[in-house]
Amino acid sequence: MKQTANKRQLAKLIQQVERLAPADKPLNIMEVCGAHTMAIGKSGLRQLLPDNIRLLSGPGCPVCVTHDCEIEVYLELARQRNVIIATFGDLLRVPGKKGSSLADARGQGAKVSVVYSTLDALKLAKKNPGKEVVFLGAGFETTAPTVAMSVIQAQEEGIENFSVYSLHKLVPPVLEALLLDKEVKIDGFILPGHVSTIIGVEPYYFLAREYHKAGVITGFETHDILQGLVMLLGQIREDNPCVEIQYRGGVLPRGNPIARQVIARVFEPADAWWRGLGLIPKSGLRIRESFRNYDTRKKFNIPEPHPDDKEESNKICACGDILKGIKLPQECRLFGRACTPLNPVGPCMVSSEGACAAYYRFTENGGGWNEGR
Repeated sequence: MKQTANKRQLAKLIQQVERLAPADKPLNIMEVCGAHTMAIGKSGLRQLLPDNIRLLSGPGCPVCVTHDCEIEVYLELARQRNVIIATFGDLLRVPGKKGSSLADARGQGAKVSVVYSTLDALKLAKKNPGKEVVFLGAGFETTAPTVAMSVIQAQEEGIENFSVYSLHKLVPPVLEALLLDKEVKIDGFILPGHVSTIIGVEPYYFLAREYHKAGVITGFETHDILQGLVMLLGQIREDNPCVEIQYRGGVLPRGNPIARQVIARVFEPADAWWRGLGLIPKSGLRIRESFRNYDTRKKFNIPEPHPDDKEESNKICACGDILKGIKLPQECRLFGRACTPLNPVGPCMVSSEGACAAYYRFTENGGGWNEGR
């Protein structure tokens, strides 16, 4: 009975979407969260919505947006004999400029350890006092607090052989960069639920105030996403863009002030390189001077990227355009042919939250559309 009721609820929400969708023009709605990308793919929502509503997957996958120049830095660190790289699993297979990855480096003798938390990385440093443990801090505002706490703990405990290579990115600045890009056409945003538990609503207000764009912070179940779409379409239809919360069970308007205080204690905003989007001002996090001993960049005297470092590795791979919503995964020449989850060319196919991986797994145009049948 519960399953039947859920189906009826979803059917009503789809009818609401159909009723609110404009008949005279297409709409581009972008989600900016890897978990949303996977949820939309798994639910088959794209196939259920009106043809003129186009769901785009934006730069919401931290592995996907990590720039080649950052990958080359940690690959070089991995080759040093006294270094152990501690990383989450998704970064293992991301190829750098020359096609090599951390997995390749490990196969050649580099010490690369997959960890499941920053505490695991700290334990690794304690167990290996003669080695430098470098934790790859990839993620958005969601993961930054735990990484910041590991730095604070390392300082308090005097763990001197631990450092963080911060690859953290911030969501609001990249949304603005997308809206300033003349190639990008977006009518509204399905805003990330997890990130918003930390930052709250206020950082998104500029979307409506300065760019007249709709935004809804949305949960991850199919009915959450459909409700978010209904709210977005209502804003667009009434020409009254604002930022609303659909995910009220997880997001407070003020977010999590304590988590933000922890982030601010250890990190400060800095310019950051994004795959496909280039250098975006104040869109990353760097470790403050008071924690410089735990900043990989300073400990290893890593220079700022040179002009050569700013070129993307594979010009045929369309990952950059996919992250901006200019192309869909199946519009890449490599998708499903030269680039598959078993043999990924670009990071959007490597990460479990990447748009290409989701399309490949869950759509008929990919290789796994019949998964589970």
